[in-house]
Amino acid sequence: MTELTCRHGVDLLMDYLEGVLPPELRERIAAHVAGCEKCAAFVQSYQATPRIIRDATDIAPPAALGESLIAFLRQHR
Repeated sequence: MTELTCRHGVDLLMDYLEGVLPPELRERIAAHVAGCEKCAAFVQSYQATPRIIRDATDIAPPAALGESLIAFLRQHR
């Protein structure tokens, strides 16, 4: 079996992260990610993305902002 490289593995990373690959291929990718700093960083950032988005959108805007926006839109119809 040929060595798995970043270039070959990038197309499989989504399936790897979703857990839909055959066990042997999943193990090969896991071994590559464990030994590849760049791929490990990519996997970590991908896995953190939902939390980052959730945190970024979990802030309610101040009430004054909504009122100001409505006033602006009314003036610029």
